[in-house]
Amino acid sequence: MKVLVVGTGYVGLVTGACLADVGIDVCCIDIDSRKIERLEQGILPIYEPGLDEIVHRNYKSGRLKFSTSLADNLDSAETVFIAVGTPPGEDGSADLKYVLGVATEIGNAMKNYTVVVTKSTVPVGSSEKVGQAIAAALDKRGVQIPFDVASNPEFLKEGAAVADFLKPDRIVLGVNSDRAKEVLLRVYHPFVLNGHPLLFMDIPSAEMTKYAANAMLATRISFMNDIAQLCELTGADVNKVRQGIGSDPRIGSKFLYAGIGYGGSCFPKDVKALVKTAKQYGHNLRILEAVEHVNDDQKLVLFQKIYQYFEGNLQGKTVAIWGLAFKPNTDDMREAPSLVIIEKLLEQGAQVKVFDPVAMNEARHLLADKVIWCDDVYEAAAEADAIALITEWNEFRLPEWNRIAGIVRQKAVFDGRNIYDEARMAEAGFDYFCIGKNTTAPSK
Repeated sequence: MKVLVVGTGYVGLVTGACLADVGIDVCCIDIDSRKIERLEQGILPIYEPGLDEIVHRNYKSGRLKFSTSLADNLDSAETVFIAVGTPPGEDGSADLKYVLGVATEIGNAMKNYTVVVTKSTVPVGSSEKVGQAIAAALDKRGVQIPFDVASNPEFLKEGAAVADFLKPDRIVLGVNSDRAKEVLLRVYHPFVLNGHPLLFMDIPSAEMTKYAANAMLATRISFMNDIAQLCELTGADVNKVRQGIGSDPRIGSKFLYAGIGYGGSCFPKDVKALVKTAKQYGHNLRILEAVEHVNDDQKLVLFQKIYQYFEGNLQGKTVAIWGLAFKPNTDDMREAPSLVIIEKLLEQGAQVKVFDPVAMNEARHLLADKVIWCDDVYEAAAEADAIALITEWNEFRLPEWNRIAGIVRQKAVFDGRNIYDEARMAEAGFDYFCIGKNTTAPSK
């Protein structure tokens, strides 16, 4: 069985590599010839733990190929996954131009029955537009070739995408024909053997499931961040509150960690797109509108703590930023809270030193010479007036605080992810501030 995956970004490359890893003949397509050349050389465009090994192994075995031509590979493929970007427009709606462009290209080149699967995150009704684009291209050619459109949303966590694909919680498949269902059952047969559930449903429900899932997770994050603000005002400890409510099986403990807001390629874009979709149908998703507002405000919380600590005067102060990516185990800088915090610090005249174990190259495209780039946490901390923990990389969890105490200019730590022990910080002589707990260290 041969499968085409159009798009070699985060979703497309993970999908193609993992399908090849269970024995399917896969060709990943991308119009970016330089990206394809680099993939054939074993150079991946993204950082994702474990992905390089799977790509290299399956490329070497011949199960995974790369090409810039969809038309040249379409004849022998029964299934095409569309996994190109759906960037947000100015109004927050998902831009479908790349998805529909691929659909038109499929219609221009297909010769045999094909199941066209939207893997990209698309609003409800998008698969219908994909079908219309294919049909229009076929009509223009004056041919009648049967095809089906299906929806197969991805539920991949950046930093754990390979495991999520190979050992999924569920595989959601939206179909409108028995023939498409039979084809997709063959694609995902290896996963059925391992006991992973396939959930077949109508296409609009599959499209909505993806947005609803991300919106729910984003809601839990913003809810806890809102509670964290109240905890600081009342003297409660959000970490203890999280344990207390997370122990309730109706709630559970996942995505209840207070911090400095969510970022990345999914939650911000998908919440905005779902809000926009609702408005198009004359409905206001009031809870999700509040989720967005809380998240925007939360990205400023750590800066406000630093600003208050220095009594509103950051001119000439040096702040060390530990972590740049929006979360650990990725180099993704999209909607990263670090960018908001750094920009505010620079506006106030602070000098900013940064270090991230993976995301430095991606961040350089965005920050250029605005900041001082460092090789490790200790170089970043040297002569710093404050340290701000932004991304909870494992290597940041147990730094040598006694060493750091001897190289900083002022002992102040602002923990945006609540990973440090307050007593340990006090023992090392640091003023310590976290999220969702009232701290009383003096201002400087």
